[in-house]
Amino acid sequence: MGGAISAGAAATGEYPVVLNVYDLTPLNNYVHWCGLGIFHSAVEVHGSEYSFGAHDLPTSGVFEVEPKSCPGFLYRSSIFIGRTSLHPLEFRDFIQRMASEYHGDTYHLISKNCNHFTDDLSTRLTGKPIPGWVNRLAKLGAFCNCLLPESMRLESTETKNLTDYHFSDDSNLTINDQFDDDDIEDKHLLSESSVSENAIVKEVHR
Repeated sequence: MGGAISAGAAATGEYPVVLNVYDLTPLNNYVHWCGLGIFHSAVEVHGSEYSFGAHDLPTSGVFEVEPKSCPGFLYRSSIFIGRTSLHPLEFRDFIQRMASEYHGDTYHLISKNCNHFTDDLSTRLTGKPIPGWVNRLAKLGAFCNCLLPESMRLESTETKNLTDYHFSDDSNLTINDQFDDDDIEDKHLLSESSVSENAIVKEVHR
């Protein structure tokens, strides 16, 4: 089945782009029905999954893992976004260039999180954004910016210190844990290509 799909994609010159969504807290099971929740997302294309996470260095925070198996998160669902005409070698060059735009020390829960990255990546590849509910909480946070704790406000530059957000069910969200030593072997940070930091990445649509 998978081989037939791959062969068909190669024949038409189009490859599927899929959004994989993960739960960051069990509370999602109770609030997802009303369009809310705290989610991690990643884009699956050409047999690998790509997402964005926080770390303390001014280097790329974009990483690659096996699809539907991102360490530290509970897989929820997959959503077909569209198709890209980029073959594997073209896509590899494309994602490395894009990685230079997403440094780990610029991660911010409200303004530049993993879902902002997947929305950007999906739009560049297919011309279609990710579903709005995946990042709705961040959008609400941006709208109510003045009501947020100081460390989470958009004007704050200390994004790498956003850790240990606790919920009523005793679960927690630890942003920096995304690249702890226990998980780093399972997450492969993409190396940045030789292009400059200000290189303009050509948006590729269907």
